[in-house]
Amino acid sequence: MKVQVLGSGCATCKKLFDITQEVTSKMSGHIELEYLTGVEGTSRIIELGAMSSPVLAVNNKTAMVGFSPDKEKIKKAIIKAK
Repeated sequence: MKVQVLGSGCATCKKLFDITQEVTSKMSGHIELEYLTGVEGTSRIIELGAMSSPVLAVNNKTAMVGFSPDKEKIKKAIIKAK
């Protein structure tokens, strides 16, 4: 499974990546986690059709838009999107 955190590189985007990294480290199965920022991250956000950031994407599909510190919500979004 491929999980991506996409954003501009701001502190909020980085925080979502840190929380997502913690959540995915406790999940079973192979998970490839990627953090895309700047032009690359913004381009992926546009490709996915999201209108704000950060974006949590799973297997090239939007799983969640915006920031949430809720680890359970992030885990559920990943499981639902896969």
